[in-house]
Amino acid sequence: MRVLILGGTREARDLAAALVDEPGVAVISSLAGRVRDPALPAGETVVGGFGGIAGLRAFLRDRAIDTVVDATHPFAATISANAVAACQEPGDAQPGEPGEPRVSLLRLVRPGWAERPGDGWHRVADLDAAAARSRTLCPPGGAIFVTTGRRQLAPFAADPDRHYVIRAVDPPTDTLPPRHTVLLDRGPYTVDGETRLLRDHDVRVLVTKDSGGDLTAAKLDAARALGLPVVMVDRPAPPPGAPPSRPDVPAILADLRGLPHKGAPELQ
Repeated sequence: MRVLILGGTREARDLAAALVDEPGVAVISSLAGRVRDPALPAGETVVGGFGGIAGLRAFLRDRAIDTVVDATHPFAATISANAVAACQEPGDAQPGEPGEPRVSLLRLVRPGWAERPGDGWHRVADLDAAAARSRTLCPPGGAIFVTTGRRQLAPFAADPDRHYVIRAVDPPTDTLPPRHTVLLDRGPYTVDGETRLLRDHDVRVLVTKDSGGDLTAAKLDAARALGLPVVMVDRPAPPPGAPPSRPDVPAILADLRGLPHKGAPELQ
């Protein structure tokens, strides 16, 4: 069984570690290459993307991939849609017979965060709405903590009246607000550290995506303790034709065991 893991997430690395020493399994992990110094998974890794649907389809053919596991970030909508399209290519059907998908597709998506008593969340559909909502919640002169990544910061750039504290792993690549502070850091974070950051910068509002997981959840605990509102960007809908998502590595391993490939291994 030849498995391609689309990832860069901790779940993708955990899955690669679980599969790399399995007899009868060849595992390749793909990273988009957007982070300058990514944490590398076990086993073979390719970095830099595929060049759209056609490029991914060619890679699947060239490497004789049996199964793709989409374990990308919950907001990586483009690669998830490309994976659906590439894996839906018909196989070698006989003339007059309907083709079957040549490559199986599984989807590993960590659960989103759940609102808890004491939270003051404001759910929005996208970053434009997040920028608008955060301005209504933060008075002029106040600070807004933005943890949505280094790209797509332009919606916040038109506001000269508030200070934006922007945290990212690598330097931002988008237009920034006139008043801003950039913090380059990567999780995991602690509640004490996040509380100190919010206090030191006099943050009034937290803006984040519903990424889920525990590596960056401490900021939500800190905001709850300080009584700060949180503008939470909802996840995009899964692409049409995507399989049902699984929440963790054991569930994906169970799905792999049930795939009808020749010589499918007995995964531990």
